[in-house]
Amino acid sequence: MKYALLIGDGMADWPIAELDNRTPLEYARTPNMDRIAAAGTIGLVATVPEGMHPGSDVANLALLGYDPMSYYSGRAPIEAASMGVRLSETDMAFRCNLVTIENDTMVDYSAGHISTAEARTIINDLQQHCSTGMITFHPGVSYRHLLVYTGFSGDLVTTPPHDISGKAINSYLPQGEGAKKLLRLMEQAREILAVSAVNKARREADKRPVTDIWLWGEGFSRSLPSMAQRYGLTGSVISAVDLVRGIGVLAGLQVRLVEGATGYLGTNYAGKIKAARDALEEEDLVYLHVEAPDETGHEGILEKKIQAIEEFDTHIVGEMLQFQQERGDVRILVTPDHATPVAIKTHSAEPVPFIICGPGVAADSGSFYAENAANNCSPITGPVLFDRFIKQSW
Repeated sequence: MKYALLIGDGMADWPIAELDNRTPLEYARTPNMDRIAAAGTIGLVATVPEGMHPGSDVANLALLGYDPMSYYSGRAPIEAASMGVRLSETDMAFRCNLVTIENDTMVDYSAGHISTAEARTIINDLQQHCSTGMITFHPGVSYRHLLVYTGFSGDLVTTPPHDISGKAINSYLPQGEGAKKLLRLMEQAREILAVSAVNKARREADKRPVTDIWLWGEGFSRSLPSMAQRYGLTGSVISAVDLVRGIGVLAGLQVRLVEGATGYLGTNYAGKIKAARDALEEEDLVYLHVEAPDETGHEGILEKKIQAIEEFDTHIVGEMLQFQQERGDVRILVTPDHATPVAIKTHSAEPVPFIICGPGVAADSGSFYAENAANNCSPITGPVLFDRFIKQSW
């Protein structure tokens, strides 16, 4: 058996009045996901344990079969694993977003989805002017980067910047023991960014500048039992974001990099599908993650979220169904990791709908894929879903 997990990050949502109280997933044209619902089974998965923040880190850990209550230690250490940044026992890793703040308001958590090339120049400038023997900046993709602070201690409270879009930042700045160190660093970075050549060019091009860094998602290094140890499986992860790649690294999976994968609309879907096909020719499992529905949900732009869902259905789900038809031995699971309702521009923690089709999966009474199609289902946890997906018939 071959296993394909197709993750539409943040794809689930809430009913929206202007869509006649349908969700974007229900409203969007999704013939391929509807085909899976009709040919297989539909259900609800609770990816966020009660009391935990509904982040993609927690949710994707759960979908790959790891109980976040046991294995989660922060988002940044996971991304460090993806980036090949080795953390010592005294290293605390922080996610370092490049953001746009105006009048003490979080205008844009992504600085206009700044390009990776521009961002790398900025991170290199920060490394040159702000780094010390204890502080190191590491460039990532687009607005997503990493800061490692050696010897940092203290209980912190930090907030993801995408949770506070359009909000005043003052009550969401780092708090707790050691927070003053981070605030001083953020103030120093602001001064450097104010005279950045990259920002000068972005302003001249009528693009949002990077005004600040935002530090969050802190944690120490963590290890996971590998997929080979747990299930005897080989596999690959395909994603544009370091978070999901990092979970793959920690799970002992291969990370297949796809040129032109951006984590946004119009990403290199064809490259992702080719990488997934190659993975399943050689290995047992592929975890293919698409970020665009989440990003457009954070932006609060309904039309773009619908577009992201339709692109995912056409270019990912449809192509994988074709591969399943060619081979005959591929079981497919499609699910969001969590909801990212456009109404609130951030994640919510309710269970989300999944669909499965392929060998050993019997058709139930479903005929389409949307949140309300699974209303009568009792939620199962992410680790239970993964275990059943791999081990059982449906």
